[in-house]
Amino acid sequence: MLMDSWGRQITYLRVSVTDRCNLRCVYCMPPEGIQLQTHEAILHYEEIASVVRVAAEHGVTEVRLTGGEPLARPNLPALVGMLSVIQGIRDISLTTNGLLLERYALPLAEAGLKRINVSLDTLRPERFARITRGGSFEKVWRGILAAEKAGLAPIKINVVAMRGVNDDELLDLARLALDHPWQVRFIEVMPVRNEASWGENLPNSEEAFLPITEIKERLAPLDLQPAPGKTGSGPAREYLIAGGRGRIGFISPISDHFCGECNRLRLTADGHLRPCLLSDLEIPILPAL
Repeated sequence: MLMDSWGRQITYLRVSVTDRCNLRCVYCMPPEGIQLQTHEAILHYEEIASVVRVAAEHGVTEVRLTGGEPLARPNLPALVGMLSVIQGIRDISLTTNGLLLERYALPLAEAGLKRINVSLDTLRPERFARITRGGSFEKVWRGILAAEKAGLAPIKINVVAMRGVNDDELLDLARLALDHPWQVRFIEVMPVRNEASWGENLPNSEEAFLPITEIKERLAPLDLQPAPGKTGSGPAREYLIAGGRGRIGFISPISDHFCGECNRLRLTADGHLRPCLLSDLEIPILPAL
């Protein structure tokens, strides 16, 4: 059993399979991108499976594949297949920007993927292209529908709520949970490599910060009620929407952090374990492999 110094049991491993991304979202990455790891520095799928196997032997039961954009790495269903047969791993999920999801949703589900999180900050195609610096809303929407058809559930829609960027769409985004059995999750923008000007006539991260308390006030017309139970072990506070098929979630990493409930480790694409997303502490594991 893995325990941290605060007595919390670690049952969840986030695995970054690549540092590459096919978008340049304003709150995540500068227009020119970031310095990328060499191909040789990135863990092979077999190495990732070895780490997950050891983690499972010590009590990890859930694995989430992230990036960068995980679907930008070739043949991701092969990795999902490797992980799905590891004894003790009960749940494999994926966080994606959705651009390639239409192509991969069914192969991922057939390989053993259970559920999926998709980033979607706006329902307006032109605004989507501006926030992502060139992404296609239509491709992402088709990807979400393909994931639903493939049986991936629950589908969680991650919305980074930003003042002066998409805060005029909060109600429209929340209403997705009326017509679909999805969880729409509103997330506070985090100051991670994005303190400089975002360009595109957009505010910077400090000006765009919108606390969850204000987001809830904006959604008051929907008469949200606290949901019994949770749809996973994540940090979202979940609510039911009156007459809706889905749920609304709120994630507040800044105004009301969830450190006390954290149960996860992070494996970077180049083979380091990180105990905290906001910490620079990294432990190299390649030598042990």
